[in-house]
Amino acid sequence: MDNPFQALSDAFQPEYRVNLSIQRLDGSIMLTLSNERGVAAKRMITAEQRNDPKRMRRLIESIKFGMAIEQGGSAMQMLAAMTDAGNVDKLGSKPALHAATAQTAPVSASL
Repeated sequence: MDNPFQALSDAFQPEYRVNLSIQRLDGSIMLTLSNERGVAAKRMITAEQRNDPKRMRRLIESIKFGMAIEQGGSAMQMLAAMTDAGNVDKLGSKPALHAATAQTAPVSASL
């Protein structure tokens, strides 16, 4: 995972459009995931998270986990998938994560 921007895009496309924008002078960026129904998630990513591959993997897992829970997924199944040799890709195979079945609500963030 050399390029954190590519890692984020690969983790969420094609189910979501991935938009990254610089938010602060400290290097923090805003990740916005959206689909045809609107904004699915927004997360602030610090420069420290972005520049540490281990923290970036955890961040991606956390975002996928949170979105799956919000969409009615089973927390226990998702945790098992996340801890199964670190294979977070299993979360992507859950129907609730695909744009065609996703129930999304706008998310607001305050700075």
